[in-house]
Amino acid sequence: MSDKLKLGIIGVGNMGSSHLRDFTKGNWPEIEVTCVADIDEKRLEYAQEQVPGVKCFGTATELIHSGLCEAVIIATPHYFHPPIAIEALQAGLHVMSEKPAGVYTKQVRELIEVSKTTDKTYAIMFNQRTNCVYRKVKELIDSGKYGEIRRVSWIITDWYRTQAYYNSGGWRATWAGEGGGVMLNQCPHQLDLWQWLCGMPSKIKAICHEGKWHDIEVEDDVSIYAEYPNGATGTFITTTGDCPGTNRLEITLDGAKILVDDAAKITLYELEKPLSEHIYSAQGGFDRDHVTVKEVETDGKNEQHVGVMNAFASHILHGTPLVAEGAEGINGLTISNAAFLSSWLDETVTLPIDEDLYYEKLQEKIKNSTYKKVVVEQVQADMSSTF
Repeated sequence: MSDKLKLGIIGVGNMGSSHLRDFTKGNWPEIEVTCVADIDEKRLEYAQEQVPGVKCFGTATELIHSGLCEAVIIATPHYFHPPIAIEALQAGLHVMSEKPAGVYTKQVRELIEVSKTTDKTYAIMFNQRTNCVYRKVKELIDSGKYGEIRRVSWIITDWYRTQAYYNSGGWRATWAGEGGGVMLNQCPHQLDLWQWLCGMPSKIKAICHEGKWHDIEVEDDVSIYAEYPNGATGTFITTTGDCPGTNRLEITLDGAKILVDDAAKITLYELEKPLSEHIYSAQGGFDRDHVTVKEVETDGKNEQHVGVMNAFASHILHGTPLVAEGAEGINGLTISNAAFLSSWLDETVTLPIDEDLYYEKLQEKIKNSTYKKVVVEQVQADMSSTF
């Protein structure tokens, strides 16, 4: 292996183009983009304009078996993430997948099992984990200083989208083309952060309104209620129909409350005594625990996609840690799959979910999807790698 990681980019749409720009700006010192793949000839022409001499392919398979790269980043529509990753890993390539890991956990679990059979790296683009705010919140929780989590509430409604946004592509906001709406497109990062910070819930009850605010077939307004193994509870509310929206994360622990506003400011409310102690030791029925309010400082670093890609290259070249291993992608997806299943069945769902049942219900949605450009039979057959 050379001193730079030879990388192929599969999919040169919005994210693939962004990755190309990061490369041309010199933001990836240990990565060389050697090839790209896209089914759209115009996107390949764009790639050649950005990186003269880059080798272009019309399919992922051609790129994967070209021998021109040691690793790939997958920036295709969601359904194709797992099959392309499987093909690349089995061909001896390292893999970075854009979020989400896939559309349904049954498919992603297959990918994870394949990744265990190879010594190649499988990573996922959870760039929000590089944000100094969330890294600091995780540090506060994991320190154990403030005890166990009692309650978590995340209102993340600053995803406002107009009907024109959904009309811009026939695949958008369709079950066959995208596999979901706000939870699969806008919220995978927050769902990952939710479980990264607070752990996985044990039960989910959700209401996922499909086409509530827009003329679309998938969900654009979601309310999730979660229960955790230790008795803690959580809520997660999201939509693309609010303007102005809100991004507010509140985590109540036994000895403190952590408040994050707009992913930018952390306020810590430290209690003099843990709640579990004060509730029983206080003499008066209306006594309040003494609270000290602090604004928490961070290291200010927020490297986002560039940080994830540089960590990916460094891991392969030097053995340093990844930002997120690919296998972790199933966690946030499990929450969204559970929320869909709960809403479709109108009942509380226990985790781990019944993956076969979810797959069955999803196929019903796909069968009736308005997106006709996707060959539905391919989707129902786990999307063979024909990108």
